[in-house]
Amino acid sequence: MKPERDQGGLWHESWRRLRARRSTKAAAAVLGSVIIAAVLVPWLSPYDYATPSWTEIFSPPTAGGGHLFGTDSLGRDLLVRVMWGCRVSLLVGITASLISVVIGVLWGALAGYLGGRVDGLLMRTVDVLYSVPFIPFVIVLEVLFGRNFLMVFIAIGAVSWLDIARIVRGQTLTIRNQEYIEAARALGVRTPAMIRRHVLPNLIGLVAVYATLTIPGVILFEALLSFLGLGVHAPLASLGSLVAEGANEMQANPYLLIFPAAFLALIILSLNRLGDALRDALDPRQDGNRD
Repeated sequence: MKPERDQGGLWHESWRRLRARRSTKAAAAVLGSVIIAAVLVPWLSPYDYATPSWTEIFSPPTAGGGHLFGTDSLGRDLLVRVMWGCRVSLLVGITASLISVVIGVLWGALAGYLGGRVDGLLMRTVDVLYSVPFIPFVIVLEVLFGRNFLMVFIAIGAVSWLDIARIVRGQTLTIRNQEYIEAARALGVRTPAMIRRHVLPNLIGLVAVYATLTIPGVILFEALLSFLGLGVHAPLASLGSLVAEGANEMQANPYLLIFPAAFLALIILSLNRLGDALRDALDPRQDGNRD
């Protein structure tokens, strides 16, 4: 029986082990709460993330009403801006990760399955792209195509697929030598159908784990770009740009740094915890009750 036919039992057991972890539930609850707040708070708040208020510049956080997280140098409500920053950072993280996974999986699967000169050409291309410095590459993109939000997706997606391509290639080299692959080849199954029906289904677990662990890295990439002034631009904010703004006011108004940095840390830690838990759950050698 082909391994992909056993995926139902594998996924059912993996899901059972994943649900058994208390720390995983806590991470999912934290991440879910952040996402819900990021969606609802800007909609429910009377304040706009971009409209200045010159009479409320650098208002400190107040728990009894007004501005719960305080205001920034233009009098804008920091709570609303942090929630918008969570939206932007999560959008960049999820979208760029999906792009990188699609490109990396297809690239690596083709290289691993076809082998020979095709494998050499595709993987040498990966080696060349690895040698390109990331920050200068982003600067070149912005000079050529202008500074806009789309460049953040393109820049991050253009470099973040390289690791998954190498990982998938190695796994595909192992899969293509399996007996059921040789049997399908003997029956005349063509290469596109072979990759779609037999190779990709056996990569689902690996890709799911990698995608979950890639999102935090992509969010940090975006935060770095925004911190350097190469990411999203005012009045739109990401957690990285808010951290950069807060760093400039760290001594006089530390809350401008504390709140966005705390939400960035919560998101990264929660996603890393979920990724680690998913990796362990898909490994039958792991104990699903271990936290």
